[in-house]
Amino acid sequence: MEIVSTVDKVESIKSMQSTIGKLENALAQMTQKGANTTLVKKRLKAIYIGLAMLENVWNQRPHHHTQEDLAEARHVLTGLFPSIENSYAKLKAGSPQRTLLERRMRALELAVQAIDDLSNKNLPN
Repeated sequence: MEIVSTVDKVESIKSMQSTIGKLENALAQMTQKGANTTLVKKRLKAIYIGLAMLENVWNQRPHHHTQEDLAEARHVLTGLFPSIENSYAKLKAGSPQRTLLERRMRALELAVQAIDDLSNKNLPN
């Protein structure tokens, strides 16, 4: 994993926690309305795993996710990039929303890196 500044680490963890909060709120609202929650649940699980991987790498916190969980989370996280990039492109430079999306993309990139690094360590020689 690349060397990451303390500021980037803090911002990435906060961004992941914020994303979890937004997804939990969306899940609650969708459940209340009786809407299909499959996609939100998948994304929420992937963000939880991404956060756990960042905390594992940076804070040596243990995790209990299987290789299958990591692979699925990586797939879901990388699938988020096109829509985030699309939204990002529409925002004005320097706007708070653009800054938020920059931090979210950075956090997701780092989470995917952490998953890749951990997956590569667990491969048989």
